[in-house]
Amino acid sequence: MTKRVVLVTGGGRGIGEAVSVAFGKNSDIVVVNYLSNEKRAREVVAKIKEADGEAIALKADVSRHDEAFRMVDEIVEKYGRLDVLVNNAGMAKGGLLMLLNEKDWDSVINANLKGVFNCCKAAVRQMIAQKKGIIINVSSLSGITGLAGQSDYSAAKGGVIAFTKAIAKELAQFGILVNAVAPGVIDTEMLSDVPEAIRKKFMEMIPLKRFGKPEEVAGIVKFLASPEASYITGEAIVVSGGLP
Repeated sequence: MTKRVVLVTGGGRGIGEAVSVAFGKNSDIVVVNYLSNEKRAREVVAKIKEADGEAIALKADVSRHDEAFRMVDEIVEKYGRLDVLVNNAGMAKGGLLMLLNEKDWDSVINANLKGVFNCCKAAVRQMIAQKKGIIINVSSLSGITGLAGQSDYSAAKGGVIAFTKAIAKELAQFGILVNAVAPGVIDTEMLSDVPEAIRKKFMEMIPLKRFGKPEEVAGIVKFLASPEASYITGEAIVVSGGLP
């Protein structure tokens, strides 16, 4: 097999959709993971196939250890390999610290950080056997700078960056590259839920005076999975339009 097998978690919408389509147009075999919205995931698969690419949709809750391992095992059984893992699945709830409850904190940490751990651990077994592999974890600028009202999300995404740097050092000896991408304010469905006043405030802070496009984040992810990035590992690439 000459085509790479790429798993994109949360690949059915937003940045995940753009990443899935980018790899699909690159002649890779794309596994579009989803949790609940099968319709959206299948629409992404259809979009890739319309561009003469190859893709499948696969349901799994990445925050659950057993489901992450089951998903990777199914991929390896079907294709015999797993070349690229893009950990994009996540969620945001937000709220001031004094209003956060333990259940919401746990759900955000599990989706954004534990899910990355689960999928990396599952995928690395196969990548070590192959003696090569690429892992790209989607973090956030808030994981670097912190964001008031989203201490749970900021903590999770900051953890993703630290986790990325740590395992990059562990896995380099096996020919596995691990990097993170930290988007700023990206024009996705998640942003549409943000009140207009806050959107306007963000816009004023961004030097480029516009929100990012999911495709612009996908371009960096695709680059990090390319031969041109073969000497990059343990890095967190910020895609923020200059937002400090």
